Amino acid sequence: VCTVTNGTGTVLAEVTNVAVNCVSTTRNYATVSTYVNAAAAQFSNAEGIAVDSAGVLYVADMINNRIRKIATDGTVTTLAGTTTPGSLNGTGAAASFSFPQSVATDADGNVYVADTSNHLIRKITPAGVVTTVAGIAGSAGHTNGPAATAKFNSPSGIATDTSGNLYVADANNNLIRKISAAGEVTTLAGPGSLDATGAPAPAFNSPRALVVDPTGVVYVSDSANNMIRKITPAGVVTTLAGSTTAGNADGNGTAATFNFPHGIALDASGNIYVVSNDRVRKITPAGEVTTLTGTATGVRVDGTLAAAVFSGTQSLTIDANGVIYVLEIDDVRKIE
Repeated sequence: VCTVTNGTGTVLAEVTNVAVNCVSTTRNYATVSTYVNAAAAQFSNAEGIAVDSAGVLYVADMINNRIRKIATDGTVTTLAGTTTPGSLNGTGAAASFSFPQSVATDADGNVYVADTSNHLIRKITPAGVVTTVAGIAGSAGHTNGPAATAKFNSPSGIATDTSGNLYVADANNNLIRKISAAGEVTTLAGPGSLDATGAPAPAFNSPRALVVDPTGVVYVSDSANNMIRKITPAGVVTTLAGSTTAGNADGNGTAATFNFPHGIALDASGNIYVVSNDRVRKITPAGEVTTLTGTATGVRVDGTLAAAVFSGTQSLTIDANGVIYVLEIDDVRKIE
């Protein structure tokens, strides 16, 4: 972020007193700590995490069929759902989900859920009232149109934009779907999409998570392809980083490798963060991939970025202060 002093007025002579001061908005991360441990969380194969503007976290607690809420003091409660799977709308524990895999928040404090095994997109108000946004419970398909008659097939990722639109990683259809604020479901990208050259883009293969930047560009963890894809608002698809070869190599663009990348998040500077093979990877807007922290040794360790070890990473989210929260299957870690 840059500011200019003495940058106004009419030039009548040589200018010598203009100053430009720039400050980096990219956070310098240093340590990894455990924010919520397994005993406190009592998650069961939690899959998705999101944060709201107040710093409250929401977790798709998949096997427990519940959406959990983590207050800023780390206290874990259940926002909605019960351990018994179902597709009921209602308030709090009167509502039910079936293996939800992803959550997203909007500016009004609502939480949106990719209710995977129900093939539904659900909404939870701040008061815990659950309604169905789109899809037909128990009916898998790929029908576009009005939200009430549209069909999905195991939606696994969900994201919101600033205009009230929802974006869905429709995993078993290998499609990226869009639900407009008016409730119309369309296909943003999938088989038949074009890349930047006008040629057919490689097909998605089990897309698992996505995020939207302020300009409407969508970034997707194309998990089984081991790639991070970029989709313009017009539906043009390119590969930002990775290739079909699985691995953990850093590098630029397709020279880098991922191993079934899952959760994805975006910071204020336009950098993408991805969890892949128990590592947190960073991708710059130019496609340069580095490993921020983590190794896949299987035993959790907190500490410096170089020393930290993750196990069972599923998703991540970034709050307004740039703090990264990483969801493992039964706890939440914090990078700051």
